[in-house]
Amino acid sequence: MPRVAVVQFESVPDQPEVNLGVVRRLAAQAVADGAQLVTFPEMCLLGYWHLRRQSAERLHELAEPRTGPSVTAVSALAADLGAGIAVGFLEEDQGLLYNAYAVCLPDGAVHVHRKLHAFEHEAIASGSSYTVFDTPWGLRLGVLICWDNNLVENVRATALLGATVLLAPHQTGGTSSRSPHGMKPIPVEVWENRAADPEAVEAAFNGPNGRGWLLRWLPSRAHDNGLFVLFSNGVGRDDDELRTGNSMILDPYGRILAETPVPAEAVVVADLDLDLVPKATGRRWLRGRRPELYGILTTPGNEVDPRTARFSDAPVDR
Repeated sequence: MPRVAVVQFESVPDQPEVNLGVVRRLAAQAVADGAQLVTFPEMCLLGYWHLRRQSAERLHELAEPRTGPSVTAVSALAADLGAGIAVGFLEEDQGLLYNAYAVCLPDGAVHVHRKLHAFEHEAIASGSSYTVFDTPWGLRLGVLICWDNNLVENVRATALLGATVLLAPHQTGGTSSRSPHGMKPIPVEVWENRAADPEAVEAAFNGPNGRGWLLRWLPSRAHDNGLFVLFSNGVGRDDDELRTGNSMILDPYGRILAETPVPAEAVVVADLDLDLVPKATGRRWLRGRRPELYGILTTPGNEVDPRTARFSDAPVDR
């Protein structure tokens, strides 16, 4: 059975070399524990939420092509460790910026997914294609970044493209949801005072604004589509918000195989029993689809751009 790892850590804003050092250290730790694939959070090489405050010119200064020094360094690390290493970065390509995620395989192959629903900054474009590919370990990987996973059609499409494992890198938890029963911010002081009051930060990160929110929807993405989900998340300070960690690995029945409740950097490892996939309930549901009924899914309605959908206070009537 392939062994995989999801990693959480607190990125240092605008310091890719520092963050690369953390990636090297924690990837080596995961591989020493037998992991063949090690996945890190969204935008982990650069930091995330502070980017919304930067000018477009500054973002272009911070961005790199997929052949740039950061992804090249991660690709070299994958070759050295003999494992897949996956990281989030800010990509520049032909003058456009993307919230991107690079999966570097030990044979030198690099697969890059661009977030389909980018809302972080008006200068960051959304990607326009799904990312599904084979690996040396018998896993067919799909990648969806953060909010991509909340739109259920994306996970279904990824499963229909043959993915058996979904990489779901995030920077989430403690966000300011417009929904009255959605996530709410966690005071930054809870994190800053964690040494003196560890019970408070653990309760906050594992409560309704962290793990409790994840468990409302994340297991269903795995169960309903019959695939493993590797959820890697940031943890700690992210500009003026807190990321709640709770990185976990779920099986095709939506069961949690392994997770971490600790409000700190962590490596979570699990073995994937691929024999579960063809027997999973979600796979039978895929076989029972009636595509002739689903024209409404591709008929434009009241859709808006990702930034408007994410930040608007206006109620949605339908």
